[in-house]
Amino acid sequence: MKTAYFKYWIVFLFLFSLKAYCQNNITIVVNDISTKKAEKIYITGTFNNWNPGAETYRLKKNNTGNWEILLKDLPAGTLNYKFTQGTWETEEVTAAGENIGNHTLEIEKDYSIKINIYGWKQNASQTKKHTASKNVYHITDNFYIPQLARFRRVTIYLPENYYVSKSRYPVLYMHDGQNLFDEFIAPFGEWGIDEALDTLQKQTTKYAIIVGIDHGNDRRIAEYNFEDNKKYGVGEGKQYVDFIATTLKKFIDKKYRTKKDKTNTAIAGSSLGGLISTYAVIKYPNTFGTAGIFSPAFWIAPSIDSLTKKISHKTKNRFWFYAGENESSDMVKNMERIKNNIAKNTKNDVSFNVDGNGKHNEQTWRKWFPAFYKWWMN
Repeated sequence: MKTAYFKYWIVFLFLFSLKAYCQNNITIVVNDISTKKAEKIYITGTFNNWNPGAETYRLKKNNTGNWEILLKDLPAGTLNYKFTQGTWETEEVTAAGENIGNHTLEIEKDYSIKINIYGWKQNASQTKKHTASKNVYHITDNFYIPQLARFRRVTIYLPENYYVSKSRYPVLYMHDGQNLFDEFIAPFGEWGIDEALDTLQKQTTKYAIIVGIDHGNDRRIAEYNFEDNKKYGVGEGKQYVDFIATTLKKFIDKKYRTKKDKTNTAIAGSSLGGLISTYAVIKYPNTFGTAGIFSPAFWIAPSIDSLTKKISHKTKNRFWFYAGENESSDMVKNMERIKNNIAKNTKNDVSFNVDGNGKHNEQTWRKWFPAFYKWWMN
């Protein structure tokens, strides 16, 4: 009887795991383009690292004259996507020419869906405007990353009182720098870090420097993943974290008035940025004292489970977690498991936050950033 029961559970677990890792095919048909006949249409989203003009994701005309594309081997979960004519300057808009949010689809099986596009950005009045505040400074477009032999744009936010005081400040390093300060260069909306801090720092008198590191476009997945992945290639996260901890931090500490100790050094990001922020604190626990972990993509790096179980009991670090229930079906569950691993070391300070309406996008992370900042400052 016990043998039969055991066999039943083996079969059940096999079928359950097979379903969890099942790949799905999605057919998307653009049913109508109301305001302008398009010469070419591309789809972009989480599946191609938001490349607006990748030829692999260019739609083709079907036998009914509609634009169509088949997206193959997509994992179950939330699919975020948009349409463009090849650049972010020609992305889809409303019929009135206004910017729109991402399309979303919960993938559980193969689907065929139809979408209407109501217009495209066509003129300067529809183009995004620069929104960075006067406290945001462009350091360089070509900061050299010796660990990866490539260059990167780096931006910094300095507190309002930086140039009229002699104070030293905590520093927060953030990934996906394109999405932090300026709507003009943010393909799917900005976090509004500068606007949030312009207000928060006056209210709380808690000041900090924010360093934004742009992602590497087609190298983003590799740079934000510390382990190799069969589908996405060799992970470069170890080298990327080494760059921040040993090269970039050294530069920032030398050029600006910073508080250099771990208590005053934090790292934060969303999705893959949340994953690599977690890893950064694990690898450099005496450099980064705090991690801001927004909607972490723990699924892409299974070894994060064992790494967080092995966190040294000699170190004391802080971890702030956030996820929304309107993200992938496993987002909150995976985050809670990693949080529990970290919390077993009772010296760690852990904050766990779930938004019942939260989505996997910049608008939601913008909403929750002030809560993280206040927690870190306290």
